[in-house]
Amino acid sequence: MALIQSPPPGPDSSPPGTSYTDFVNPRRTQPLSTLANGQGGGSQNHAARGSTASSPDDLSPEQQELVRARTGDQTLVHRSRPQVTRRKTDVESERHAPTPSTSEAEVGELRHGWEDQYNSSEFLSLLTSNFYMYFTDKRHESGGKPKDEPFATPPENWREKDKQKTVSAALVLCLNIGVDPPDIVKTNPTATMECWTNPATWTTSTNKLMETVGKKLQDQYETLAMKTRYKQYLDPSVEETKKFCTSLRRNAKEERVLFHYNGHGVPLPTPSGEFWVFNRDYTQYIPVSMYDLQTWLGGPSVYVYDVSHAGHIMANFDRFIEKHEAENAEARQQNPETQLPVYSNNIQLAACGKDEMLPTNPKLPADLFTACLTSPIIMSMKFHLLEDPLPSNVDLEDVMKTPGRTTERRSPMGELNWILTAVTDTIAWNVLPPHLFKSLFRQDLMIAALFRNFLVAQRIMRHYGCHPISSPAIPLTHNHPLWESWDLAIEMVLSQLKKLIASDEGGPNYEYQHSSFFTEQLVAFEVDIEQHAPREQAPTQLPIVLQVLLSQIHRLKALVLLSRFLDLGPWAVSMALTVGIFPYVVKLLQSPAYELRPIMIFIWARIIAIDPRTIQADLLKDNGYKYFVNTLLTDSGIPVQNASEHKAMAAFITAMFCRNYRQGQNVCLSPELFDACINNLQDPENPLLRQWSCLCISVLWHDNVEAKWVGIRCFAHHHLCALTIDPVPEVRAAAVHALTNFLGIPDLTAQVAQHEENIACALMTMTMDGNTMVRKELLVFFSVFVRRYQNKFLVAAYETLVEERDSLMHSDNSVERSKTNGIFTNGVNHETESKISEDTVQGSLWLHILVMSVDPHPEVSQAASTIVEYVYEALLDSPLASSTLQVIDNIVSLTRPSAGGSRQPSAAPTSRAPQTPASTGIQGHQKNEGSLSLGLRRNASVAAALKFLGMGGSASTDNLSATPTTPHTAEQKRLSGPQRIGIPAEWSTPPTQHDSPKNAAKYQKAKVPLPKWYKKPAADESPSLPLKSVFFDWAIEYFREPQMKPAEPDEPGSDEYNSRLWRRVRNERTLAETQPLKGVAGGSHWDVPTAFFNNGSQPVKMCFHQFEDHLAIADDRDSICIFNYQTSHRLSRFSNFNPKGSRVNEARFINEDDQALLMTGSSDGVIKIFRNYESEKHVELVTAFRALTDLVPSTKNAGLVLDWQQGQGKLLVAGDVKVIRVWNAATEICTNDIPARSGSCITSLTSDQVAGNIFCAGYGDGAIRIFDTREKPQTAMVKMWRKHKQWITNVHMQRGGFRELVSGSRNGEVKLWDIRKDEPIREIAATADTLRTLSVHEHAPVFATGTDANNLTIFNVNGAPINTLHPYTPSLISAKSSPIACTAFHPHRMLLATGSLGHGNVGIFSCVKREGG
Repeated sequence: MALIQSPPPGPDSSPPGTSYTDFVNPRRTQPLSTLANGQGGGSQNHAARGSTASSPDDLSPEQQELVRARTGDQTLVHRSRPQVTRRKTDVESERHAPTPSTSEAEVGELRHGWEDQYNSSEFLSLLTSNFYMYFTDKRHESGGKPKDEPFATPPENWREKDKQKTVSAALVLCLNIGVDPPDIVKTNPTATMECWTNPATWTTSTNKLMETVGKKLQDQYETLAMKTRYKQYLDPSVEETKKFCTSLRRNAKEERVLFHYNGHGVPLPTPSGEFWVFNRDYTQYIPVSMYDLQTWLGGPSVYVYDVSHAGHIMANFDRFIEKHEAENAEARQQNPETQLPVYSNNIQLAACGKDEMLPTNPKLPADLFTACLTSPIIMSMKFHLLEDPLPSNVDLEDVMKTPGRTTERRSPMGELNWILTAVTDTIAWNVLPPHLFKSLFRQDLMIAALFRNFLVAQRIMRHYGCHPISSPAIPLTHNHPLWESWDLAIEMVLSQLKKLIASDEGGPNYEYQHSSFFTEQLVAFEVDIEQHAPREQAPTQLPIVLQVLLSQIHRLKALVLLSRFLDLGPWAVSMALTVGIFPYVVKLLQSPAYELRPIMIFIWARIIAIDPRTIQADLLKDNGYKYFVNTLLTDSGIPVQNASEHKAMAAFITAMFCRNYRQGQNVCLSPELFDACINNLQDPENPLLRQWSCLCISVLWHDNVEAKWVGIRCFAHHHLCALTIDPVPEVRAAAVHALTNFLGIPDLTAQVAQHEENIACALMTMTMDGNTMVRKELLVFFSVFVRRYQNKFLVAAYETLVEERDSLMHSDNSVERSKTNGIFTNGVNHETESKISEDTVQGSLWLHILVMSVDPHPEVSQAASTIVEYVYEALLDSPLASSTLQVIDNIVSLTRPSAGGSRQPSAAPTSRAPQTPASTGIQGHQKNEGSLSLGLRRNASVAAALKFLGMGGSASTDNLSATPTTPHTAEQKRLSGPQRIGIPAEWSTPPTQHDSPKNAAKYQKAKVPLPKWYKKPAADESPSLPLKSVFFDWAIEYFREPQMKPAEPDEPGSDEYNSRLWRRVRNERTLAETQPLKGVAGGSHWDVPTAFFNNGSQPVKMCFHQFEDHLAIADDRDSICIFNYQTSHRLSRFSNFNPKGSRVNEARFINEDDQALLMTGSSDGVIKIFRNYESEKHVELVTAFRALTDLVPSTKNAGLVLDWQQGQGKLLVAGDVKVIRVWNAATEICTNDIPARSGSCITSLTSDQVAGNIFCAGYGDGAIRIFDTREKPQTAMVKMWRKHKQWITNVHMQRGGFRELVSGSRNGEVKLWDIRKDEPIREIAATADTLRTLSVHEHAPVFATGTDANNLTIFNVNGAPINTLHPYTPSLISAKSSPIACTAFHPHRMLLATGSLGHGNVGIFSCVKREGG
């Protein structure tokens, strides 16, 4: 995935950057073409495609021809296929002899001198290695909106706020050594060892022996938690028990206490839950009720019962707790303020069930349960020896001599303890519910150690018939496969134990061979990540990876693997936080290791993107934030290839640390950080770094006056203004976001106002930015600026209304209409009145806001309309309210039809989202005002906006006239072209000039597609400023999405990958099938009916999809229909929603090799792109922008004409204007305004689809001009022909074949050109009638002409007519009164579609019969 969807390499932009995480397993962008070879799929983010398996020199001539057959979309052949014979000329056998003006050599060569270039290995290599898709980036998929509300769904509560400690422990031993309990019959021999001490081997007194056992038990517990205060109670009496228990609770206060009970020398617990101690003289066993013990200890407490029949105690525990709680409730009712003891939050561990006896195997310790809990390694090694069927030279006594301590990780004992911790943590994490795992294994060191060892007890004791139980209960874990790894680790130590013991006792020196456990688990973790399916399930070894972070040897690899796991998404980060990653990565911020820096930055970027608010304080503590700030400040490079991307991540972390956190802003505030961010704004390679440097500045000075002045002294706002033309839309939006937060210094001095007005002036140029997200962010800036200078905007709004009123009054019939409507100006000449807002920033900005209130994108127009409504509401609440209402009433009166007839507005009636509340599917664009005044205000604002756009004086609304009569303003007279002396005026008018549309009353409105995430505003929502920006939250999502692994379409085996592979194969098959038909097309009759259907409205423009069976048809108003021409079935119908009086001039499919989008251009200068166009239910508006800003909506002129270059990602747009605009689809900005060099309108555009440098324009006066985009705009015109004398109906250059350039004028002349020659290479008198349409096949040597006499004639490029068709017309319509309205060739197949005027029928003809037809 490209970082910020970088544009393709070319003169307008820098090449895409490297992958984002090269230091681990970078996500590689792979070409769509490599799908055929079983490799990764194509990128949808403008990333350059990789080289193919075979070089262009290895391609056969036939394969090279197929390569060039698709150069219009840059998708090429890389698979072996049946050979396609290619002669020197594909159509020579069908052609007549060469004409006098054409030599034999010219017949078989590419036109325009491109033969050598297009056959060169370098050029073919370029074609086979590059492919781009456009308008498919995240900003288009999401509309610039975050998936969810910011932090609405934070990750699972991974940080325990009620964390407790076990502060005190009572170790109660009731052994009564030498006296057996009366109800227990011991075997002989029997288990006698207590705390690894055998009383039978001791000759000292019983008291001394008890002290030794107690001391050892305390030592064993101290290995679990050193800070806990331990106290031994050896054979206590009931009075002593009560005393130390109450003391224990009193000292612990609200913390947890531990009660360890060993009852091997007393009777078994009773079924009622009583356990036994002694009387004061040790003459009797005294039962202690669990109810009493709970009263003495309270809660929270942890109980350990190492006694047979321990299950009886646990079975009665909850019953007594409920009794205590009931007593508390009763006491609370009597006195609500009473301090009551707490009995909840208890934990219990019992050695066995109700009727189970502890094992008496003499080889096992008598306190087997205690041994498992407090010395699990020794017990596990002994268990391994006892149960291992293989002979061993190690005996049980040798286990006690294992070298090392548990705190020394490099020693055998320490390594085993480390491994056991990893194994038990991992088993618990995989088996236990997350909340239980957190409470038992991450809340308290003592509890975590006890439960880890309890898993060992579960495994060992059930082998001897005991089933340890716990509360809360945990699932059985004895059969988890990870225990086998633990057994292997023990086996490795036991195999070396004899040598290690001998070495410690002075024998031969032996170096311990460390376990490969962690290395193997890291490999397993890596394999799990690499084979990760699209499921949100963490690898089993995740807790082990966190344990490995403690080792310097494995730390680097563990961090790399951890970063790859965190890259999988928010769910992975949440799991890592739950398992306990955070303390590790916080401590590593203090590490000076330089090689860890890029990985730590990556990991922290993923964490802070998920849960920034809870870790800001952690970064502030111990100055952890400096780790990332210093990365931005230092010039020394990060030790990875993509250092700039890690700087971008550091800027992101810094921004998140400072966001909505004043302490973070204060500690980061420094001129050095501002200078570092400013320097990063100049980075030409990495747009992500530029974007987050902008956003870092934005949060640094947000609501921070001191930071804003630091930025002013560093000229930060000047550098941000320079990014308004950055080639990456995300960077432009980030710069606007930063400048928006700059506004608002409380002390509004002249200096501050000057800075802010300069910024506003710089941003005004962005109102016509091609990216919707940028325009929405710009409106947020405008809303803040309007709120800050509200009074000046009120004046500007009022004066705009007055100017609009005066313009209407001084137009045609103004005097009479003024009198009719009772409007008087009191003798004031408003034209000569000076305006207060004239030549002010606020006045100009208000006009730009009005322009954006009629933006073609509904979200942009909705936001701009909110600003306009807010200003007008404030205006009506100001002292100018009465004057404003009078002016609005005047405007409405002037635009309302008079009694004697209807007034024609100064422009064709226009209806856009802000003023059309009743339009089908678009009701959400305008609020239900509920008052007349709001409606009038909106009409006035739209009228002013349309005037500023060059569309005339006022806009029509639903309650105004919609007369289709074309006005004759000076502007439109210019667009009609200059009147040449001696030449009829109609020669310079379109052939469709006299077409009359159908009755509008019969026209059925279609659904208006909306953006995917569009939300309708609430009907009762009142306008409020400033507008809220969501760009920052949207930008954060980049760091929540996987960057290392391939996208879903690039993942082999995924549904999207398989679909793309299928489309690839289908495309190749289509090319292979259609290439041989080029030779047939030039000599066969095109009279085979293939399809016939009715469009339902008048078709005026048609376009075939290259590979899908789709035909797009635009009618004479605003509807677009998509047909499956194979089945003649209509797939969808939707509205382009262009203004009344305009129509769709152009329709193009883009990204046809994969999932295509539909691009439309309408005569109001707007370009729209639709997704899912073939589904009426799911069609969506991807983007919309005004490509030409001064077009008059009309159906009578050229309107808008365009040419789309898929290979270059360029959109050429022209029409009834004086310039030809070149829009870059990757950057979504206009890169060139090339002068049209004529006063006449441009009627058609065509270009070389391969290199994309040369394009040709046909004009309304008959001229044809050739332009070269490599030249400066002023000198871009390199050739002009004036051989045509009338309106150019069409000019078209083939994308394949011999690149024939064909032009036709309305008088029936068709000419073929070579751009190297001054004269046409062939002239054809196609018809004596008016030539209405001219279509050229992209690859076959044929073209078709349609006339006003219903004649459709197909010619080959030699000028020989092939055949003439008369498309079907209904019986009630004369053929002569049904001129050909539109024609279109299929780009590859031999299909020709045609539609006639006066009915909606569309017919498709071919020169090849269908199979079976």
